[in-house]
Amino acid sequence: MTAPRLRDGAPVEDSDDLDVEEALALVREAKDDGTGPARDSRPAEPHRHAPVERHRATPWPQAREIAARAARATRATRPATTSSAPRRTPVPVPLGDALGLVLAAPLDALSDLPSFDTSAMDGWAVAGPGPWTVREEGVLAGHAQPAPLTDGEAVRIATGARVPADTTAVLRTEHGRTDTQGRLHATRDMVHGQDIRPRGQECRSGDQLLPVGTQITPAVLGLAAAAGYDTVTVVPRPRAEVLVLGDELLTEGLPREGLIRDALGPMLPPWLRALGAEVVAVRRIRDDAKALHKAITASTADLVVTTGGTAAGPHDHVHPTLERLGAELLVDGVKVRPGHPMLLARTRDDQHLVGLPGNPLAAVSGLITLAEPLLRTLAARPAPEPYTLPLTEPVHGHPYDTRLVPVVLRGDRAVPLHYNGPAMLRGIAAADALAVVPPGGVRQGAETELLDLPWTTAGIGVCFT
Repeated sequence: MTAPRLRDGAPVEDSDDLDVEEALALVREAKDDGTGPARDSRPAEPHRHAPVERHRATPWPQAREIAARAARATRATRPATTSSAPRRTPVPVPLGDALGLVLAAPLDALSDLPSFDTSAMDGWAVAGPGPWTVREEGVLAGHAQPAPLTDGEAVRIATGARVPADTTAVLRTEHGRTDTQGRLHATRDMVHGQDIRPRGQECRSGDQLLPVGTQITPAVLGLAAAAGYDTVTVVPRPRAEVLVLGDELLTEGLPREGLIRDALGPMLPPWLRALGAEVVAVRRIRDDAKALHKAITASTADLVVTTGGTAAGPHDHVHPTLERLGAELLVDGVKVRPGHPMLLARTRDDQHLVGLPGNPLAAVSGLITLAEPLLRTLAARPAPEPYTLPLTEPVHGHPYDTRLVPVVLRGDRAVPLHYNGPAMLRGIAAADALAVVPPGGVRQGAETELLDLPWTTAGIGVCFT
């Protein structure tokens, strides 16, 4: 589906999505000398608004692939130094801190599980055929090995208790009765070994329970605890630092006198945590190149995230600062709306920087496009399985770029949301996912790729702490 066009030839969706920062980025690209990421080889469109100046931007799928690979590579132009040693050294972590992390060593059985024969039910441990004479004392969980049984003998037993030696089976409470002489009778047929969990039923000592690369869920924590682990060896959480740039931002109160409330400062840290990062600092930096340079060089985080300043305005210091640092620019602009002027750079062999546009929804686009794949690789987490759903209504597309449109999920369909301009958060705040709308748009009912937001994925991604 082709987007409708204005009289001068510019597409309506383009005019809606192209904010000041994106426009400045395109001006900067038009002046580019040809260095940096490879240009798109697609021939120019014949009309006067052909995207020649946009060819420097990276296609959206390729940008995500570059971000996912970036953490695996080191800077080719620098000799190896001590700082380029593997930075994802596995670490032992207490079980209570391991949720959402990834195993860096196999989870092997430290002993047989269960480590002794146990009763699977409340009832009686019996020996031989009935009826049985019942001992006075019972057997409880957590007690030492009880005395052996002899044929024709039974003893009360609790779930999880060690069964006495020579036990034939466990007779469930509801399947037994006692007569007037106090003898126990079975009300159903029994088989040898019934309701006994034998030693090593789940695993034997040394068995591999889970392989390297397993993501730690609550169930994994339970298994590790049952197997006797106090800590697990994991890939550590990537450490992220957020630099909120701008003189115009307020941290409290109503917008006033040309100043606006900072939406990204409150939004980005929990979003990054939901993506698996440990946010070590959130710093507010004025529109000052020296201050930005100092903040980046002082950071020890694996990922530095900046907000705004990625275009070519008089106070946009991100590109000049990266050039001064000698950073390797991996992605400089992405063919996606909103969020075109996002970037990804390798500032050191053990550090990357994701530059987000300053508009809130454009910044979300940058998180999804660049930060999420990078953090996923750093944390050794598996990529989510792609999926599609039909849209309940048509969505206009950008003529050349991918669009990310907030949607809510209703049964087996996705409903596009309004208020999806680069500066708007009203749509994304109600959304379950982002629809990946290819250039040209999608028609009603068309199957469209969806990207779940981290707190809607019914799993450990919902952890914000």
